[in-house]
Amino acid sequence: MAVVTTIRDLVAFKQRGERFSMITAYDFPSMRLVAATPIPVVLVGDSLGNNVLGYETTLPVTMDEMLHHARAVARGATDQLLVGDLPFNAYHASDSQAINNAGRFLKNGMHAVKLEGGGKAIPIAACIAQCGIPVMGHLGLTPQWVNAFGGFKVQGKTEDAAERIIEDAHRLEEAGAFSIVLEGVPRELAAAITQQLSIPTIGIGAGPDCDGQVLVWHDLLGINRGPLPKFAKPYGQIGDATIDALRRFAADVAAGAFPDDEHSYHADLTGLNATPHAARDSQALQRKL
Repeated sequence: MAVVTTIRDLVAFKQRGERFSMITAYDFPSMRLVAATPIPVVLVGDSLGNNVLGYETTLPVTMDEMLHHARAVARGATDQLLVGDLPFNAYHASDSQAINNAGRFLKNGMHAVKLEGGGKAIPIAACIAQCGIPVMGHLGLTPQWVNAFGGFKVQGKTEDAAERIIEDAHRLEEAGAFSIVLEGVPRELAAAITQQLSIPTIGIGAGPDCDGQVLVWHDLLGINRGPLPKFAKPYGQIGDATIDALRRFAADVAAGAFPDDEHSYHADLTGLNATPHAARDSQALQRKL
């Protein structure tokens, strides 16, 4: 059995100055592809809402939907650290709700959970961590807070806002978080937080100075259509390649070029009556008459 990457490994990466990558994954075949790479951390993100399920935001995603995808990812993993994203309203009602839902992730193959926000979310993170469930924090542009922010906007652009995020980062570390995602914040702020914390930071739209970097699967591979966020770099164009393959398939079928003899099975059926059904029915009717 492969040795799974642990939260201690991520802290060791930071201590050694080794930058690491994290990628989102939402299903078994995607995870099998990730497993063939050196990427050590996989997030089953609630971003499956707008990347897989067709929602406009992450807000409609449910725990049952998250667990369905978490199980699929876990079946395809080898030695990656798997993090389940607690969806909106899955940890807000009470500490017991938060602990229960975090525990459900571990029962379904995850090794840790992620939750968004500072402020009142920090005591919740502490409660989960105190129950032996590793917690990854998430500060800055937190998509579950989109309505409070008035849209997807860069956070921490003023000194006061930056100070609040820095304070929340320290409080999350004190609460027991093993790492923090920094999303949609100025590079200078992310660099300051990364330097001040002993736990690793993972950036997405936070500049190059974080300890690790994460991208969404569909953005990295060029699957999403339309303009991407400024921070998203497509390393492939799988979307265009897929459309091209589908069009060529449809054209071959229409032209009778697929399937050809090479893609057909064969058997010796020389005695088989190959007369068309309509002709056979007509012959049978003639015999009856």
